[in-house]
Amino acid sequence: MLSNKEMGCLRLGMVLAGVLVAGSAQAQGLGNSPYSRIGLGEFNANTGGVRQVGMGGVGLAAPNSTNVNELNPALLYYTGRTTFEAGYNGQYKTVSNANSAIRSGSANLGYFALSVPLGSKWGAAVGLKPLSSVSYESNVIQDVVGAPTTDPAQVLKQYRGSGGVAEAYFGQGFRITKAFTVGVTASYVFGVVDESTGTIVQITNSAAQPLNSINQTSTRYSDFAFRAGAHYRAKLAKSLSMNLAGVYSFGHNLNGQQTVTQQQERLDGTPFGNTSTVSDQRGSAYVPTLAQVGVSFDNDKNWSLNVDASRQDWSKFNSFGQVGTPLSNTMRVGIGGEIAPDPGSVDHYFKRVTYRAGLSVAQMPYQPDGQTLYDRAVSWGFAFPLPTATPLESTTFSLGFTYGVRGNTDVLNAAAGTSNVRESYIRGQLGVTLNNRWFIKRRLQ
Repeated sequence: MLSNKEMGCLRLGMVLAGVLVAGSAQAQGLGNSPYSRIGLGEFNANTGGVRQVGMGGVGLAAPNSTNVNELNPALLYYTGRTTFEAGYNGQYKTVSNANSAIRSGSANLGYFALSVPLGSKWGAAVGLKPLSSVSYESNVIQDVVGAPTTDPAQVLKQYRGSGGVAEAYFGQGFRITKAFTVGVTASYVFGVVDESTGTIVQITNSAAQPLNSINQTSTRYSDFAFRAGAHYRAKLAKSLSMNLAGVYSFGHNLNGQQTVTQQQERLDGTPFGNTSTVSDQRGSAYVPTLAQVGVSFDNDKNWSLNVDASRQDWSKFNSFGQVGTPLSNTMRVGIGGEIAPDPGSVDHYFKRVTYRAGLSVAQMPYQPDGQTLYDRAVSWGFAFPLPTATPLESTTFSLGFTYGVRGNTDVLNAAAGTSNVRESYIRGQLGVTLNNRWFIKRRLQ
């Protein structure tokens, strides 16, 4: 008898082995990602917007008055002008196992946010961003155990999933003392995840047309979530400051309605018979706590250097009362920085451009055969201010790029032909940031 852990690893291996992909699934910018079949999908671990993309997903302790500082709500205090920001994503990736590889691409709206200074010690922001994404389509072919040798049969399993959940948030940051700020974010989390498993049995010597038996699961989520942050800034020298920060995203139950249906289709996709509802129930998925800490150094003028670390307790995840594939707690570490050679230069435009770069490594919550998988990435980016900028208003176009590798192609079971999956990806994000000074008191001379 196999233990629960061994059974979980075996199930995970079979899921990840299925990259003989019939097509390119697309949902919320992932392309095809077999790993998004597990848990809530690809989970966005609060790594920020286009500024953070260029720095390896760091900046938890890096105050900034140009971009929306949503990563840490305590940084919203530093909002100097009303700021609107939107990000647009693009991705191209290669998904491979030990036997085959496929390529896919996608593009979509990434996020948008609006921050406003509400007072000398108070800033706030609202926005919308993806929290998790599900996007996969894979096939697994197996021999039917126990079938007569004179009439061998095979079963084709088709796994498909799409959708995800997003969060609409409202964050506030407050200055408590000259050096210390705090913040809190309240989010409404919502979305729909559709997943299906199709089963086709083909008997070699049978003239009967095979049917595709499909189990369809549709889960609609909606609930509230909360995050709190703190930031401390200390002057180390005349032109050197240190920042310390921490953010805690509280664990919570994400309530939902899950409907499971069964139907049959012919191979050309036309229905055969009626669709029957197997179950229609309310339940919840537990989203585990996320703890993040960061430190940064800057000269309060044109450069910053940042290091962030985070941990999320995915071992506590369950969905509708079922643990499913066992997940593991994760750690993520990133280092990155930015520099604008001369932000006030009049004669040399490219001295006003901000240049960014970063590195990151993150554990993935899946451990097939007890093996820890990693997501390693290098990032770079640029921020291009329009020459028409004034003290009252400005527009900045930012580009952020990430090249990374997730997982590996190590063989899990040579006899069954199963292996891990490796995703090599290049991601790009175009960000547009508009700054404007609102609520100006006019004076008559």
